Amino acid sequence: MADYYQILGVSRDTDKEEIKRAYRRLARKYHPDVNKEPGAEERFKEINRAYEVLSEPELRARYDRFGEAGVSGGPGGFQDFDISSGFADIFESFFSGFSGGMAGQAGRRRGPVRGDDLRLDLKLDFNEAVFGGDKEIRINHLETCTTCDGSGAKPGTRPRTCTTCNGSGQVRRATRTPFGSFTQVSVCPTCNGSGQMIEEKCEDCGGSGNKQVTKKLKISIPAGVDNGTRLRVSGEGDSGQRGGVPGDLYVYLFVNEHPEFRRDGINVLSEVRISYLQAILGSRIEVNTVDGEEELVIPPGTQPNTVLKLESRGVPRLGNPVSRGDHLISILVDIPARISAEERELLEKLAKLRGDRISKGGIEGLFGGLFNK
Repeated sequence: MADYYQILGVSRDTDKEEIKRAYRRLARKYHPDVNKEPGAEERFKEINRAYEVLSEPELRARYDRFGEAGVSGGPGGFQDFDISSGFADIFESFFSGFSGGMAGQAGRRRGPVRGDDLRLDLKLDFNEAVFGGDKEIRINHLETCTTCDGSGAKPGTRPRTCTTCNGSGQVRRATRTPFGSFTQVSVCPTCNGSGQMIEEKCEDCGGSGNKQVTKKLKISIPAGVDNGTRLRVSGEGDSGQRGGVPGDLYVYLFVNEHPEFRRDGINVLSEVRISYLQAILGSRIEVNTVDGEEELVIPPGTQPNTVLKLESRGVPRLGNPVSRGDHLISILVDIPARISAEERELLEKLAKLRGDRISKGGIEGLFGGLFNK
């Protein structure tokens, strides 16, 4: 089986934050909307599965102890792996068809069954991820049939006791072996373990008790979410059976790229171009931020690739929107490839004042040490 730590490229003693960073990095790389290479989608699913387990302390501890067997139930319904019951239960698990092994399963099938969890991938614009807000989504899930109230029987009728198993949900068959006589217990094939039979099925749900419904939901996106953030919407998965509670809806968020901004944790990164004169003399310019236009002060003598900071104009910290990162702006200096005769004359005078040597017909000596073309 695949090693979840190996899938995320982390060691077994890696902390939760590093696991989160590794997941985000890989999720961006292998998301099906970004990576069209063969096998990228399967790789993306493996990455998500590994993160689901390793991001939850309890599940991670179970995985570290028992491996895949300890977390084999899926998100929202992971199965416990209990080895404290003794030899009798282990023996029963190997011979589940005998000595009442299936009886327990049949008994569980008759009781309430929790509905399945559902997953939805949701794309957000860059600013939606930064500031959050309400988002309307559409899901398809199973809901309890309102016509029959989940019984599966036609209105005015009721399910009756199964005649094959007499309502027990299980059938028994004695088997003789060289080691003695065993009673084999299995789920009743007539009622599928429910103990009841439906003679006249509900026309709306076909006797299942559930209906596939398309539903609109409004969910709240917290400020500061990023690629791979998972939101749980309680009770919006598939409906349960026989009075069981519904499952949950898990919404995985993916953020579209911005044409101007990039993100580094809670900081926003961008670039701005200025003229060589603005860099030498200093200036005040308007720059775009996630909050709109802001004034940026260019100090005199600013060098290329200098990074200037606008404090608290970055991304709100997830869970604490009052705290925000910064907007870091890299300065790019434009050196003109061609200048007018008047500009050349002025620059040559400036070069003489500075005592800079310049090539014949050129002024490279003046700015060659300051800027890159």
